[in-house]
Amino acid sequence: MSERVHHPDADATADDQTPLETLERARERFEQAESRVEAHGGGAVTDAAEAYRNATELLESYVDRATGTGRENFKAYVELEGKFDSLVTNLPDDLKGREAFDDALEAIDKRRLSESDFERAHDALEPAAQYAELLDERETAREAVANARTAAAKRRRELDDEIADRERLLELATADLDAPVEALREPIEAYNDAIETAFEEFRLEASAREVFSLVERSRWYPFVPYEQPPTELADYVQDDPAGEYTIPELLEYANYSHSKLSHYVESADELKRRVATQQTYLDGIDAEPLTISWPPGEAGVLRRKIREIRPFVARVADEDVVAQLRSLRRLTTDPEFDYDRLQTAAQAVVQLTPDERERLADGQIADELEALRDEREALEDALEVDDPV
Repeated sequence: MSERVHHPDADATADDQTPLETLERARERFEQAESRVEAHGGGAVTDAAEAYRNATELLESYVDRATGTGRENFKAYVELEGKFDSLVTNLPDDLKGREAFDDALEAIDKRRLSESDFERAHDALEPAAQYAELLDERETAREAVANARTAAAKRRRELDDEIADRERLLELATADLDAPVEALREPIEAYNDAIETAFEEFRLEASAREVFSLVERSRWYPFVPYEQPPTELADYVQDDPAGEYTIPELLEYANYSHSKLSHYVESADELKRRVATQQTYLDGIDAEPLTISWPPGEAGVLRRKIREIRPFVARVADEDVVAQLRSLRRLTTDPEFDYDRLQTAAQAVVQLTPDERERLADGQIADELEALRDEREALEDALEVDDPV
């Protein structure tokens, strides 16, 4: 019997190891597997393994056909003996495990074969099996390295997010939690209330076509995230006279009977097919993409948001609402208002959980950040090493 190969991570589970440890163990396993192959002759191991696999495949392909007493069984046996004899005859005399192949041929060298004869042939080949096992282990180890590299690269990407999270928490830790954030919240809430009221009036008065035109224009503005309408609905609103109705009117008409609806549109079926199936989308067109979230973004982000939504606000609201928007923008640049201080404080109040505040206070977050950076650096160094492919 051949000696079974034992690899270094056989006694450890993946749950016990970090991705870096798994990669290191996989490399150690491959190096040991490669060393065993070289110690047994390198290329000679490959030749012996190939011969072993060819011999076992030949036996397995004939075991069902060549056993028994029938004519077809005897024919298959003759084919097997001829092929196996040819295989063994052509093997180099100095092939590792050469005698095992001679013994296997002897095991099947008889006029009738039984399954036990095939078992004896397989047993005879066993001394040569170790060479195939050495190559199998090396290939398995190679795959383990590849999988470990993939896992390590994934962990490195996760670390980027975890490090960014800890850095954000440390930045929030500098916030003045006693800062008068209401001075920032109140004008934002006042603007949001105003634009929501104005947009509701816009929906009640503007045609669906006009509303869709506004929504379609937003596709070029990342800070105005309206969902674009389904193509068939957009085409219907654009081309059919029904597009002159307001969205609330279209939604109401979609619930009318065909006979009643025929008084309002040219094709009742068309309206029901285009509008009734899209009520959720039509109900969802509101002022939310034009509002300012709380807590707001950094000063530069808020200025970009205001710059992009301003022309949309001007189309649906009066000058007073536009003026509120301009006032919000001025707050981001007014040194006396100190927008950055209030914005950071607002972010901290909303985002920091009691647990995070406690971990910040006792230094755990800073320690975690240092450990995460060390882990990422170690992974980056490890991934720079070239591995077998």
